[in-house]
Amino acid sequence: MLKSLKRNQVVIYVIALMMVAAGYLNYTAGDKSIEANADPEVTYNENIADIGDATLVNSNEVDTENTDEYFSKSKLERDNMYSQMIETYQNIVNSSTVSEEQKAIATQEITKINNNKNAIMICENILGTKGLDKNVVFVNGDSVSVVVKVDGGLAENQVAQIQNVISREINVEIQNINITEK
Repeated sequence: MLKSLKRNQVVIYVIALMMVAAGYLNYTAGDKSIEANADPEVTYNENIADIGDATLVNSNEVDTENTDEYFSKSKLERDNMYSQMIETYQNIVNSSTVSEEQKAIATQEITKINNNKNAIMICENILGTKGLDKNVVFVNGDSVSVVVKVDGGLAENQVAQIQNVISREINVEIQNINITEK
């Protein structure tokens, strides 16, 4: 019984880890429009190297439609990832071949995911009330990445506001908060 319980717990944790890894890889793969909009003189690998790097650009050159699309697409992909994770755990909970202990673990994971989703939604809404309407928050374990669109760049007080909101709502250390301007 103990071996079966441990093996099944390992399977649950491996599935959870794979889901988190898939979400992270999806997030780090970046915006596929880079390849389509790339300068023919610049190679694809050079564009990929710039993903995740904050770049200062002239606000006159910003394509607001693509920027708006980035935020809505990123949120949708993140929410889809969470939905898939919840569905996987829900299948475990609903399975007749899984022990009660495993169902309890799966239920705890569903609760964690829902709490995470709620905290992210609160952060994004609060940041919106602080003038950062275009934002998306990604949580990966103890690390949080925030992508924001700000005309003229982020001021120090805005960085402090973002750190304060994220730290308070997601309960993460400030040094584990990464802020990127889009």
